[in-house]
Amino acid sequence: MKVKVPQLLWYGKSEMELEFPNSWSLFFCSMKGGEKKKLNGKEMEEAFNHPIGTPPLHELARGKKEVVILFDDLARPTPVYEIIPFVLRELERGGIKDSQIRLIAALGAHGAQTAKDFRKKLGEEVLNRFPVYNHHPFDYCQYLGKTAYGTPVLINREVMACDLKIGIGSIVPHSFSGFGGGAKIILPGVAHIESIACNHSLIKKYPECVGLGRIEGNIPRLDMEEAARMAKLDLKIDAILNLRGEITSLFIGDPIQEHQEGMRLAREVYLTIPARGMDIVVVNTFSKANEAAIAPFIGIPSLKEEGGDLVIIANEPSGQVVHYLFGEFGKCGEGRLQLPQPLPTKVKRMIVLSPFRDHVGACFFGNVPNLLWVKTWEEVLKLLDSEWGREARVAIYPDGTIQYFG
Repeated sequence: MKVKVPQLLWYGKSEMELEFPNSWSLFFCSMKGGEKKKLNGKEMEEAFNHPIGTPPLHELARGKKEVVILFDDLARPTPVYEIIPFVLRELERGGIKDSQIRLIAALGAHGAQTAKDFRKKLGEEVLNRFPVYNHHPFDYCQYLGKTAYGTPVLINREVMACDLKIGIGSIVPHSFSGFGGGAKIILPGVAHIESIACNHSLIKKYPECVGLGRIEGNIPRLDMEEAARMAKLDLKIDAILNLRGEITSLFIGDPIQEHQEGMRLAREVYLTIPARGMDIVVVNTFSKANEAAIAPFIGIPSLKEEGGDLVIIANEPSGQVVHYLFGEFGKCGEGRLQLPQPLPTKVKRMIVLSPFRDHVGACFFGNVPNLLWVKTWEEVLKLLDSEWGREARVAIYPDGTIQYFG
């Protein structure tokens, strides 16, 4: 038996074929909106013509002097290159010249992007026309005050120097804020490391309100929204995606209002019915392949109580994203916060399919006693076959980085 899963989002997009013995029982656990149709140009233009809670962008642009366009990095699946031509058209319509526009990668505490990364995210023409900067989370930030939750809000000075602020991102499930998108383009997107650390520390203070798909009363997200208001983010554009990384819905307008409406749809689109009692669980990472640490949270609950094998497909050529808040930067200690880790009590073996063994990134998978690294699916299958023989119950999650259980 064979199934296909998406792979290599930023490397041409393709499919990986997974072959299993015919005698095994397979359960393909897709998300509800995985096959939704991609928006066409006319439908995207319609979204720009009818924003939520704000005038159209061309009206917001009139009379403005300096414009900043914030966009998420390659750790998020947003095809910004498909959205930005509409943004530029609206700005031109509002009388904005190229010399008034700059773009900033809203990295948060992620490592800097290269020009090659920017070309993947934005397209060649944008780099030829405009300056594109990385956010600097350790410097170059302006203090705006504190939120009601005590987070000091320090935001990129270049952002604050602009009188029209636009953000481009996507709404996908997030383990802290419920869903990404919305105000996250400001905090953590273009915030100082101290602001990011304080916001993320709220996860430990209010653990009951965070989690994938959690919207109501999510305090870390409410903190982010307050910071976005303080920074005067004018317009946010958020995409919802299918299993091919294509835009199926577009929400544009007031950063909080559009996000609220988008999250309601996102709850349906990414919802997945979990498998239970599995011998083997295969979790593919596609949309956030460079944040494969998300995958065990989806996979482990599907294993049988007495334990089984968890397979993580993390075949990202560039490896895992650098995160200055979490992880290891040497043998003398870890980042200032510890990333919440899955409890691998039901994992007999964690098998990671990766182009190389990530000695440092392994810390994100938790204390797994039997962590195996392989480079090909054939090696994975050989390991599984030797353990399970003729009979096995197998669950497959085609993109565990954006799927969630209701």
